[in-house]
Amino acid sequence: MSSTMTVRLEESLKDRLEKLAEATQRSKSFLAAEAIREFVELNEWQIEELKAAIREADSEDFASNQDVDNVMERWRNSGGN
Repeated sequence: MSSTMTVRLEESLKDRLEKLAEATQRSKSFLAAEAIREFVELNEWQIEELKAAIREADSEDFASNQDVDNVMERWRNSGGN
C-alpha cells in the first residue's frame, strides 16, 4: 500500500531528478521514494547502532587497553588489511 506525499525541491534538484528519471526510464516518484527509503533505512540503522553503543557505555562494557593494543598490533602486522 502506498500514499501520496508532497515534497518541495530546489529547482536544480528537480531538474536533476527529471534527467535521472529519463535516463533510467523510471518515474520521478519511484526514484524519490527509493531515495527516501534508503535514507530512512540508513538513519534507522545508525540510530540503533548509537543506542546500542550508549547502552554498552552505560553498562561500562568497554574493551580493555590490552584488547585495544592486541587489535592495533594485529592491524599493524597485517598492513592495515
